[in-house]
Amino acid sequence: MKYEDYIRTKSEIAEAVGFDATELHPDLFGFQRDIVRWALRRGRAAIFADCGMGKTLMQLEWARRVCERTGGRALLLCPLAVAEQTVAEAKRFGIDAEYSRDGKFSSRIVVTNYERRDRFRVADFAALVLDESSILKSYDGRTRTEIIELAQFVDYRLACTATPAPNDHMELGNHAQFCGIMSREEMLASFFVHDTSGGTNAWRLKGHAVEPFWKWVASWAVCIRKPSDIGHSDAGFDLPSLNIIDRVLGVDHSSAADGMLFRMQALSLSELRTESKRTLPFRVDATAELVNGSDEPWIVWCHTNAEADALAKAIPDAVEIRGSDKADDKARAMLAFSAGSIRVLVTKPSIAGFGMNWQHCARVAFVGLTHSYEQFYQAVRRCWRFGQERPVDVHVMVAETEQSVLRSIQSKQRAADEMAREMTSAMRETSIENVKGATMMRDEYETSMATGDGYELHLGDCVDVFRERLDDSLDMMVFSPPFASLFTYSNSSRDMGNCSSDGDFRTHFGFLVDELYRTLAPSRICAVHCMNLRTSKARDGNIGIRDFRGDIIRLFTEKGFIYHSEVTIWKDPVVSMQRTKAHGLLYKTLCKDSSKSRQGMPDYLVVFRKPGDDVPVSTGGER
Repeated sequence: MKYEDYIRTKSEIAEAVGFDATELHPDLFGFQRDIVRWALRRGRAAIFADCGMGKTLMQLEWARRVCERTGGRALLLCPLAVAEQTVAEAKRFGIDAEYSRDGKFSSRIVVTNYERRDRFRVADFAALVLDESSILKSYDGRTRTEIIELAQFVDYRLACTATPAPNDHMELGNHAQFCGIMSREEMLASFFVHDTSGGTNAWRLKGHAVEPFWKWVASWAVCIRKPSDIGHSDAGFDLPSLNIIDRVLGVDHSSAADGMLFRMQALSLSELRTESKRTLPFRVDATAELVNGSDEPWIVWCHTNAEADALAKAIPDAVEIRGSDKADDKARAMLAFSAGSIRVLVTKPSIAGFGMNWQHCARVAFVGLTHSYEQFYQAVRRCWRFGQERPVDVHVMVAETEQSVLRSIQSKQRAADEMAREMTSAMRETSIENVKGATMMRDEYETSMATGDGYELHLGDCVDVFRERLDDSLDMMVFSPPFASLFTYSNSSRDMGNCSSDGDFRTHFGFLVDELYRTLAPSRICAVHCMNLRTSKARDGNIGIRDFRGDIIRLFTEKGFIYHSEVTIWKDPVVSMQRTKAHGLLYKTLCKDSSKSRQGMPDYLVVFRKPGDDVPVSTGGER
C-alpha cells in the first residue's frame, strides 16, 4: 500500500446504509418526522432526545419502515416493564408490535427485555433497536460487549436514550461502536488524551479536538433537548418547573470520635457506608413524614435493602420492588403504579430508573444519595418529562455528615448540563441533513520550514519530510516515537498516535522506519527512546505490561537494521506512582494483594545500526 492510500484509510467515511422514506406516520410531530427520516437514511444512528419527546413512537416508526423496506423483522430491546409500555404505545398509533418473553413471535416488530435477549437469534432480524441505550452502562462489561458484538450481524441499528450517560463522554464510544462508526478505542485515540494525573483509566477531551469531536458525534447522532434545537417550534414542549429540595438533617454528635466535638464529614466509601447505617432512621422518618402527610402519588427512591425495609414499614400503603423479585412481579408493580392503583412506590434507581413514563406523579423523594449522577438524573426524569403538567418536587434527604455526596451530585449535574449544551450546540451547527457519512477525523495538513546556522526545522508529516531526503544522506538519528496511542497530540490522521490498534500503529510507524533506513548512511546509528507500556482492563482486559520496546526492536530488525546496543534509564517508582497512579505501584495494592505489586518501569535508549561500511563524506555532499 502506498503511504497516501494508507492515510486515506485512516480518514475513511462510514457511509450511510439506509434509504429515503417519504411517507411517515401522520401522528409524528415535525421534529420527530425529520429525525426518523434522517435515521432511516443513515440506517445506523443514535437518537439522544430528552425524556418525553416521543422516542418510543420514533423508534417504532423507524422499525416499521425498515421492516417494510427489507421484508424482515425488527427486535426492540427495552428495560424491564418498558416493553409493555412500548407495545401499548404501538397499539395506540396503529403499529403492529408484540411483546415476547420466550422467543416466539408472529409480528414484524418484536419487543422484549434486555434480560431475555438470549432467547432470540439477533442475526435473524433485519433491524435492532436499543431503547434507553444508556442502560448498557449499568450492565457488566461482558453483557455490554455481547450486545455490541451481536449488533454487528444486523444491517439496521438504532440506539435511543435521553442523555447518553450524563457526565461521561466515554459512553458515547459504546454508541458509536454499536452504530458501526468506530470502536470506543478508536474514539479515544482520535479525540482524547490519556490524562495520567487522573489515574490509569482517565481520558480527557483534547482542547483542539473539542469542536471536531462534537461535529463527529452530530454526524451520526441527533441530540435535542427541545424541538428548537433542530429548528422547530417548542410549542407544547415546555417543561414545568423542577424543584430540587435538599433537606439536610441534623445528627447526634454525642457519638463523635474521641477528641472531636462533632461527627466529621464522611468522605471515603467506607466512611459513607458507616454513616449511612447510622443516619438511616433519621432519613426514613423524614421521608415517611412527607409521604404519609400527603394523598399524592409518590416515588421513593432508596439504595439499600435496609432502607427499603424501613420505608415499607414506615409508609403503610407503600409497595416495594426489590431486585430479588421475579421479573414479571417487578413489571406488574411498575405498571400498577403507572395505572394509579399503587399510590407509593419504593424501589431503587437501578431497578426502575430507566424508561418508565410516570408523568402522573409529581412528588419524588430520595431517602439518600450515591455518587451516581446518572441514576439520580434518570430517576428524576421518570416524572419530570414532557407531558408532565405540574411542577415536580424532588426531596433529597441527606444527613449533615453526608453532604460530600450531595456536593458531588451537584457538581456532576453542572458538568452534565454543560455536556448537553455542547452536544446540542454542535447539532445546531452541523446540519441534520448532512447524513452522507461520519468521518473518523479530518485535518488540514500544513507544512513549513525554518533554517538557521547549522539547523533546519520542518513542520509536516515526518514520512513526507524524509521522503524528500537523498539516500544514505544522514549521519545520525535520535528521536522518540509516539508510544502507540498512549498520547495523541492532534486530531490529524497523519499523527501516528491517532491509531485504532497496535497493528495500525505498527503499519503507520513502519512507513517511517523504511525512510529512516533509506536515508541513514551505512554503518551509522539510529537511537530510539522508548518505554514499555501499561495495559488496562478497559482496553486490554488485564492490568500488566506490554513489550513496546521489543515491538520496536522487532520492527527495526525486520526492516534491515542491526540491533546494536541499548541504555536502560532508571526512573524513580515513587515519582511515577504519584504521576500515573499505576495500579502496580500503589501502596494500597501492596496491602490488598502484594502479588499484584511490581517494580517501576525504566526508559530505554535502543540503538540500531545500518549494515555496511562507512563511506567518507564527499566534498559538497548532502551529508
